[in-house]
Amino acid sequence: MPHTTARLPLPALLALATAVFITSLTETLPAGLLPAMSTDLGVGESAMGQSVTIYALGTAATAIPLSAATAGWRRKRLLLAAMAGFAVANTVTAVSANYPLTMAARFVAGVAAGLAWALLAGYARRLAPAHLQGRAIAIVMTGIPVALSLGVPAGTFLGDAVGWRVTFSVMTVLAVVLLGWIAVTVPDRPGQRREGRTPVLRTLAVPGVAPVLFVTLVFVLAHTVLYTYIATFLDRLGMGGSTDLVLLVFGAASLVSIWIVGVHIHRRLRALTLASTVLFAVAATVLAVTADSPAAVYAAVTLWGLGWGGAPTLLQTAVGDAGGDEADAAQAMLVTLWNAAMAGGGVVGGVLLDRLGSGSFPWSVLVLLLPVLVVVAGARAHGFPAAGRRIRTG
Repeated sequence: MPHTTARLPLPALLALATAVFITSLTETLPAGLLPAMSTDLGVGESAMGQSVTIYALGTAATAIPLSAATAGWRRKRLLLAAMAGFAVANTVTAVSANYPLTMAARFVAGVAAGLAWALLAGYARRLAPAHLQGRAIAIVMTGIPVALSLGVPAGTFLGDAVGWRVTFSVMTVLAVVLLGWIAVTVPDRPGQRREGRTPVLRTLAVPGVAPVLFVTLVFVLAHTVLYTYIATFLDRLGMGGSTDLVLLVFGAASLVSIWIVGVHIHRRLRALTLASTVLFAVAATVLAVTADSPAAVYAAVTLWGLGWGGAPTLLQTAVGDAGGDEADAAQAMLVTLWNAAMAGGGVVGGVLLDRLGSGSFPWSVLVLLLPVLVVVAGARAHGFPAAGRRIRTG
């Protein structure tokens, strides 16, 4: 569809960024509210912690089938349905006095997230001129680090001050406000009906899609192993009381990374992906060998944030470019693998912690990033091509 303007539709893109913020914050918010939630619902903290896992599983299990089932839906209608799902799920979570009901609501929230994640990047691409599509996705993806660096601490503070139920009620209010914002400012786009082979088989056959999906799975797994257990890792170093500050530094560096990626992604996607991988690897190396120095830890976390912050934008853009006509299905597969990696990261990290201790986390990151670097470097023709070879624009 031709674009009638060479400018980015900022009000619409900021609405999509807020949708990303709500999606990310709803997923991670229980991490800061576990003691109060577990006490109120009469379960242990480990059981309450599974509210994050079941959310990720809901997303991973439903992103692909829901994307296929709703491929012909108009995009605005679909996005409104997803945000309404968040409003309902967070309302039930806020009022539930029953652990199974709460877990059911968290699963529904994960399903809504699968629906949202599968369409948000593609929606952003289709709202922007071809030469600004990467920048549009970068704007939308700012919702992730803002949720992690500001949303979770703010939600935790609010929960401590007035109760965790109020925090989830505020999430409902945000979702309702966003519904109106989307209705007013976000232009609609048609869906794309698919026929023939299943989306998974057809999409995997598109050159470049498989390398991007592999990089997504392993890169996110490496990140999640370290991020999930960062408090435990810092405790080992005697920095447990500085976890909030460390995460704030990480979040600030992530925002800088998103800005850099947004400016340069159209011409330098390959170089930026390689740089992100290398920065994360250097950060892991510093944490592995010089973590006894607080200054070194902060330096490493800064490099980690610079490497991680732009990764969602880079990977969403890469899979969209590679997918071409199958971009929506490719995005759904990326969402599935992303959430599978998040769920798997907690499991892998737990095994490493029990068997080798928290000092093994940075080394495991290095082991995982080596094949990522090899695949990105090798995918020169498709997946992560040089600037002159990026011929797909959505």
